Amino acid sequence: MKLFECSHCHSPIYFENSHCIACGHAVGYDPEAGTMVTLEPSDGAWRGLGGEQKGLLLFCDNAVDGACNWLLPADSDDTLCPACRHNRTLPDLSDTANAERWRRIETAKHYLFYGLLRLGLQHPTRQDDPEEGLAFDFVADVVDAQGNVQRVLTGHDHGLITLNIAEADDAVREERRHAMGEPYRTLLGHFRHEIAHYYWDRLVRDGPMLEECRRVFGDEREDYGAALQRHYSDGPPADWQVNFVSAYATSHPWEDFAETWAHYMHIVDTLETARSFGLTINPRIAGGEQLKAAIAFDPYRSASIEPLMKTWPSVTVAVNALNRSMGQPDVYPFVLSGPIEEKLGFIHALVRASAPRAGTRTAAPASA
Repeated sequence: MKLFECSHCHSPIYFENSHCIACGHAVGYDPEAGTMVTLEPSDGAWRGLGGEQKGLLLFCDNAVDGACNWLLPADSDDTLCPACRHNRTLPDLSDTANAERWRRIETAKHYLFYGLLRLGLQHPTRQDDPEEGLAFDFVADVVDAQGNVQRVLTGHDHGLITLNIAEADDAVREERRHAMGEPYRTLLGHFRHEIAHYYWDRLVRDGPMLEECRRVFGDEREDYGAALQRHYSDGPPADWQVNFVSAYATSHPWEDFAETWAHYMHIVDTLETARSFGLTINPRIAGGEQLKAAIAFDPYRSASIEPLMKTWPSVTVAVNALNRSMGQPDVYPFVLSGPIEEKLGFIHALVRASAPRAGTRTAAPASA
């Protein structure tokens, strides 16, 4: 994530801000320009302060509910921003708890779309592609008249990503994290994992890198349901850390791909944030040479995976140590082995090769 600045008072502003907390000016994110804009009212709309943006702007319709701070050209035919126009189903917003959960979900989803836009990845809507366009259902568990709970599973199915809104409740998500034996579980992590299934369909399934993907991750034609059943009954292999970024990645090649893709997005965006803050790692110990790192490149535009893999371990050591000093768990409780780095390299090459071209539309199996 870039570091943004209020053009009026030059204070830092965050990606999810709708106002500068220092001077009070309205601010919003312009996805076309890729920056936060300090705003002033103009003719019933908004204009970039000091002429920093050309043309009048309007907020996305979801700004009314405090769920979006993205901007559109005032003459746009759309009233929803490039992230919100993918929403298909929303929870009952008359329930204040649901409304708050939805706002948290939208914050994470907009971080996802920031990354997709920075990577140049296409994401057609259901209007653009009725069969496999990207869409989101944000729904809650249903309790019938007999008190039976019909669980909503988070997952992906032919471009439709379903998210159980209970995941926006910190206590529920933490309980599930412990129950599933996961070291890390976040809303943003869910989005980055599920979007990987979507891009496997669009970029791998009918593309020129399918065989290479099978070599790196395994053959996805393995029975998916049987593989998951085996994973949940037997658990991961004892030495799974050697070849997989998470225990869940061992369950099936699709899940290995999705987990690796999610980590790739974690790494790229976190390194961009570190670069924006001028973070340099220079440990003050005699053996600290191997941990020295300076992020002197744009992680979203790196031609190869090597600069990311060279700097990422040092950054994680530093931020994990900072978190431990606050009594918090590690930000990144994972170890990247050589085989995992090879998988990350595949994701990097896939994104670099595939971003400029349109995706395919034929059907593919669902995953959850």
